[in-house]
Amino acid sequence: MIYTFENYSVVAGCDEAGRGCLAGPVFAAAVILKHGTEISGLNDSKQLSAAHRYKLRDIIQNTAFEYAVASVSNEEIDKINILNASILAMHKALDKIKSAMEFILVDGNRFMPYHNIKHACIVRGDSIYAQIAAASILAKTYRDDFMNDAAGIYPEYFWKSNKGYPTRQHADAILKYGLTPLHRKTFSVPNQIKLF
Repeated sequence: MIYTFENYSVVAGCDEAGRGCLAGPVFAAAVILKHGTEISGLNDSKQLSAAHRYKLRDIIQNTAFEYAVASVSNEEIDKINILNASILAMHKALDKIKSAMEFILVDGNRFMPYHNIKHACIVRGDSIYAQIAAASILAKTYRDDFMNDAAGIYPEYFWKSNKGYPTRQHADAILKYGLTPLHRKTFSVPNQIKLF
């Protein structure tokens, strides 16, 4: 059951996509839903088919009070590490929100305070709160769009199917062709490959 968190008037839900990837940026989204909004089928993006995610993205973008999406590049991830990059991406998404937020709901267990706004980290929050679930779907679909476009430039890495995650197919391509400018060099690709 997905609930809308309504303890405050203006609540932003935040989530990211792409933390565990070997290539590409990490994306994050922030979503504020109108009170009383009910979106049928809303859930953690990982529990939904791609077609369902994109259908819900259209509904979220058409019904949300406000939303924003941001990303942090693979080069920046290499500089500051993936945890800090994920939090930075969420902050960048929140920076785009014009409404005066009273509370921020964050998926997971790590976050850095954003200005002086109260926040709560919720493990598996994308399967509990509608605001986070909506953010999860936007972050995932926007990142998938990026990786699908990148797949047109680097088709041998099969990013249309693996989206930059460490699959056997992706690992074999790295062994054969090496790293692209979109790969995260600090993710110890040889160690990842040994997992297969």
